[in-house]
Amino acid sequence: MRQRFKAEDSMKTIIYPGTFDPITHGHTNLVERAAVLFDKVIVAIAHSKTKTPLFTFEERVELAEQALQHINNKEVCGFRGLIVDLAHQHQAIAVLRGVRSMTDFDYELQMAGMNSAMYPDFETVFLTPANNLAFISSTLVREIAAMHGDVAQFVHPSVNEALCKRFSKK
Repeated sequence: MRQRFKAEDSMKTIIYPGTFDPITHGHTNLVERAAVLFDKVIVAIAHSKTKTPLFTFEERVELAEQALQHINNKEVCGFRGLIVDLAHQHQAIAVLRGVRSMTDFDYELQMAGMNSAMYPDFETVFLTPANNLAFISSTLVREIAAMHGDVAQFVHPSVNEALCKRFSKK
């Protein structure tokens, strides 16, 4: 059996990709936990061709930087293209995927299979958010904020402020 990675060969880096529109406490929880397991966590903000994000790419990067500022061994960057290409570029050994439900898992399992087919030495690590955060999604946060609901308990204060500004009554 082939040994994929050796601890002494390099720093153990994991990539956590997503649109993070906006980043929530659920996302932050996963980064915090991955930061304990890996030497470096790269939070990769996607330029999305299939989604129309509420926040611009630059805004999403800045909000992620602010929400994750307390984590020392993280890096926030943007990317276009395939996650396996980003993994090669950063010598990452794994991708982090958050799963809240079986529906999430089914989709993520397909993605893991495709990534493995393209880059066999690239692992997928599935983490569930803390129980008190498992119901939070960026989509629900955006919908509540758009209806002028209070989302402060679900997001970092800078994200809450950005959402309030975005949806302020004209």
